[in-house]
Amino acid sequence: MDAKTPAESRTTLTDLVLPSETNPLNNLFGGELLARMDRAASIAARRHSRRIVVTASVNHVAFNKAVPLGSVVTVEAAVSRAFKSSMEIFIDVWVEDRESGQRSKANEAIYTFVAVDETGAPIKVPPLQPETDLEKERFAAALRRKQLSLVLAGKLKPNEATELKALFE
Repeated sequence: MDAKTPAESRTTLTDLVLPSETNPLNNLFGGELLARMDRAASIAARRHSRRIVVTASVNHVAFNKAVPLGSVVTVEAAVSRAFKSSMEIFIDVWVEDRESGQRSKANEAIYTFVAVDETGAPIKVPPLQPETDLEKERFAAALRRKQLSLVLAGKLKPNEATELKALFE
């Protein structure tokens, strides 16, 4: 199976924040943003694997900046690492200033998707070959996050988490 690059999975969704999607403070509901991020991540995972994909986990979400009513919001997702059947997807959320048009990063998230066959059984995905410095940084960090998750779940002994141990040596 040939390796793919993050650029091959990159997905960009741009939309307007409407009144029915906002809370009493006229900011985008967190759940609405989560759904948008899930859709973008799903498309990125599908592009990488060319298989049916399912959300396995939402590993990290940071709601750093409110997204106001009327804003143009852009969700960018790309595979940051591929494992056996799972893929970590890194998501950046940008808000465009209504007057200046300047974009600023509002939020980010990391989701994990698993590729499955028609019966729902996990299926192998292509490896990922990062190209840019940011892609390489996210690629390396993904393995540490996976090892930490496995240690916390009791599926990996702490002394076997080589990438995590390297941080403290």
